[in-house]
Amino acid sequence: MHSSARPKWVRPAQLVLWLALAATCGAAGSQSMREVIGAGDTVRVTAYRYPELTAEARLSDAGQMNVPLVGPMTLKGLTPDQAARQIAERMKEGEYIVDPQITVTVVDARSRVVAVLGYVNSPGRYVLDGSAARISDVIAMAGGLEVSGSDNIILQRSAEGEAKSVNVDFKAVVQGDPAKNILVRGGDSIFVPKAPLVYVHGEVTKGGAYRIEPDMTVMQAISLAGGITPRGSERRVELRRRDGNGGWKESSAKLTDRVSPDDVVYVREAWF
Repeated sequence: MHSSARPKWVRPAQLVLWLALAATCGAAGSQSMREVIGAGDTVRVTAYRYPELTAEARLSDAGQMNVPLVGPMTLKGLTPDQAARQIAERMKEGEYIVDPQITVTVVDARSRVVAVLGYVNSPGRYVLDGSAARISDVIAMAGGLEVSGSDNIILQRSAEGEAKSVNVDFKAVVQGDPAKNILVRGGDSIFVPKAPLVYVHGEVTKGGAYRIEPDMTVMQAISLAGGITPRGSERRVELRRRDGNGGWKESSAKLTDRVSPDDVVYVREAWF
C-alpha cells in the first residue's frame, strides 16, 4: 500500500468526466442504482403496532431470512419496498394480521460493498447505491485518481465462482467511450496502480518525477520540469536506464530520444 502522504489531487479531466458521463448511463444506469437486497446483507423487518414481530438477521447465501409468522422467505433481488409488500401479502394470506404495515430496512449492505485500492485519493470500501454502478461512479466515490495514478485500472471480479481480472482503459472512459465505462458489482475490487514515471534532475527549473505520456521524448520530459536553467546545456543530457539484469546503464541522450518508465534524465552544466 502506498503512503498517504502523497498529494491528493483530482485531475481536471475527471471533473469533465463525471459531468459528461452522467448522460451516457441513461435509464439502465438508474435501474442498476436502485437499492437491492443481496445475499449476506443484514435486514431488519418491522411491523407497525407490533414491535414483538421485529426481526433482524443476515440473509443466507441463498438470500433467505426467517420472517416472524411467515417463515423462510427469499428476499434476495428485491428492493426493500418490494420485500415489505411481499411479507405483508404473506401475513394477510395467513390471516395473521388484518392490515399489516411492514417496513424492511437494509442495516448492513454487505452484498453491495466494493473495495477501491491503490492510487486514488480515498482508498477504502464503498457501498453501492444499487446492485451495480459504473466504474466512473465508483472512482468518484474514492475521490478520483491521484496525480500519480495510472489510467490503466484493474477490476477484479468473481464470475461464476472464479476470480477474473479485467483491464479498464480509464483514459478512454474520460474521453467519453461508454463501452469502457463498465459496470461494477458488489464484491468486486478496483486497483489503481502507479502511473509510469520519468525522473528529471540536474540543471532544470523543477526537478522531480513526472508522468510518462505515450511516445514522450527527453525534451518533453525536460519541459515538464520547467526547462533547462541558464547554467544547463541541452548538449549535456544523460539518461540513466535499468538494464535487463536489474542494474543501471548510463548514456548520453538526445532530446528526441524516447523515455521509458523509471528513466532518470539528468541535465549537466554547460561548459563555459
